[in-house]
Amino acid sequence: MGRVEIVQRPEEPETKPGVSSGKDLPARAIEGLQSSPRLAAVGPWLSRLVEAGTAGYPPETKRRLMILNMIAYLIVVTTLIYGLQQAFLDFDRYWPIVYINFAIVAVVAAVPFVHRFGSAAAALLILVTECAALLAFTYYLGRESGLHLQYIAFAAAAFVVFGLGRLWLVIPSITVALVLHLVSWFWFPRSAAAIAAPQDVLDSLYMQAVITTFGLIAAAVFYAFRLAENAKAETEALLRNILPDTIVERLKAKPAEHVADTFPEASILFADISGFVPLARRLGASETVSLLNMLVSHFDDLAERHGVEKIKTIGDAYMVASGVPEPAPDFAHRLARMALDMLETVGEIRTKTGHDINMRVGLATGPVMAGVIGRQKFSYDIWGDAVNLAARLENTSLPGRIHICPLSREKLSSAFELEPRGSIEIKGVGSQSTWFLVGARSQP
Repeated sequence: MGRVEIVQRPEEPETKPGVSSGKDLPARAIEGLQSSPRLAAVGPWLSRLVEAGTAGYPPETKRRLMILNMIAYLIVVTTLIYGLQQAFLDFDRYWPIVYINFAIVAVVAAVPFVHRFGSAAAALLILVTECAALLAFTYYLGRESGLHLQYIAFAAAAFVVFGLGRLWLVIPSITVALVLHLVSWFWFPRSAAAIAAPQDVLDSLYMQAVITTFGLIAAAVFYAFRLAENAKAETEALLRNILPDTIVERLKAKPAEHVADTFPEASILFADISGFVPLARRLGASETVSLLNMLVSHFDDLAERHGVEKIKTIGDAYMVASGVPEPAPDFAHRLARMALDMLETVGEIRTKTGHDINMRVGLATGPVMAGVIGRQKFSYDIWGDAVNLAARLENTSLPGRIHICPLSREKLSSAFELEPRGSIEIKGVGSQSTWFLVGARSQP
């Protein structure tokens, strides 16, 4: 198309066209996109719009495609407004730009339908459309409009729409945007502009382009940092759910250092549901898992309340320790109180569910070693004679009773009621006198 010369009539006010490349998305819009999976609360229709074309994709990919849908809708709305504004206010002057804006609307509106061709198809469509539109706008209005500056935002936007997993698309996209930016600068000075726009219009467009470019880069960087912070928080929360807090802090401070500690005294508790196998066979998988989840969740709450450390669960067995990884002067008393509360909890669940469940408990005290083991599915675990003894005491306990060793009896006798069990044969230990923990002594 040749150069279009427009002579301004003094009596007519100058129209400042809002030339949209679809890039003028405020930072708050990008921030809002991060919570897009929760948009269903706003209304089913909005949720359907955001999720259009994303069915069948993995959660992370679906989330990115929903963001692209939101970007596409914002581009369509803003570009349509600008196109209509230009058409009604000064169509004779800016009719090429009007048609370009309407073409952008038609192409970008198809984004949700393009997802069926692949997870990168919609992002490519948006980037190609924007690249071509910016070049056309700069051709008509010249480089003094500043519209070519928005190519700079592609350096950040490409990472947002493609992700780090598609550097083979990110790098070419940034390279193309860089080349088009330079082409726009050298090929389209004001003297070569197809539309002779007045200086105040060019100044307005330049200011808009600069604000849009800064806003897009800031929004993309904010989005990237927000994702990184969220991922970091989720990872740390997961770590703290697997490992004790003090161990997590040590691993963060010295990731390459092995975590291995020795504790001269600690108390270990093993608890096991008596008659669990026939009960599980009768209940079936679903009810068995539900019952176990109820029990373990209550025990986890008790462990947190009494300040002891859950080590692991093995089937219907629950293992907990006190005095590790942080020593405590009343470590044995803490674990004894938890053991009594565990039996009380089992009784409450038995009454609530009607299932004939009971629990055997073994509690031992002595030196232990502790550390983080494994490279995959790692765990914080403890070893030592006291651990083995607690397991043996649980095996030789009775339903509804807490079986303790002589050293535990020494620690607990001043504050708890104990009942002699007598001398029993313990595998790996031999004959040993043991006791049952009955309850806390009444305080005067």
